[in-house]
Amino acid sequence: MKNSFVRVLLIGAAGRMGKTVRELAQNDPEIEIAALCDLADPIEPAMKNCDVAIDFSQADSIDEICRAALQHGKSLVVGTTGHSQQQRKRIEETARSASVVLASNFSVGVNVLLWLTQKAAGLLGTDFKPEIIETHHKMKKDAPSGTAKTLAEVLKAVRRSEIPIQSIREGEVVGEHTIIFSGPDESLELTHRAANRGIFAAGALRAAKWIVGKPPGLYSMQDVLGL
Repeated sequence: MKNSFVRVLLIGAAGRMGKTVRELAQNDPEIEIAALCDLADPIEPAMKNCDVAIDFSQADSIDEICRAALQHGKSLVVGTTGHSQQQRKRIEETARSASVVLASNFSVGVNVLLWLTQKAAGLLGTDFKPEIIETHHKMKKDAPSGTAKTLAEVLKAVRRSEIPIQSIREGEVVGEHTIIFSGPDESLELTHRAANRGIFAAGALRAAKWIVGKPPGLYSMQDVLGL
């Protein structure tokens, strides 16, 4: 790259995550926030002068984001959750021509949790029945959370059955996910608790630096971390 830093278009800049990304980026010498977009702001003009767009907006914005990224040949880091099947398909189609990181959660700990969950499901066997409990702040719109859905997908791939999810919305909880494996006379719990949104913002910036220059494809945060 010609520049010593990665130029980022931040979409959803006025939201909780957007503000946190901006704060962290100020102290990252490898990142420049080149443009900001929020509700009703046109995305295409802002996409021109960036290397990668980080999306923490709303699921309904994804069509416009994908269209602009393809038009200008830019990479994407998508952290927005709650996409419909059609919107998810749109992201997958975009990844055929652009490099895209799609993650329901950017924290290192959660992505290790996903890895551990897969291993535990295989080792414990069918005598242990898994369920997921997730808790978030009362302002979170989607339920179950994107992370809970990803955990359920990991478990379903091993167990070939639907996984029950309990969603709790209360207070100012940043994020908590627990997988309970209930077996005969014993149980195993795996839990991740987020104390600050900074862990998600740091992961998104790490993904933004990693994805620039990668060939077209749909990548996960586990790809970014090398898990």
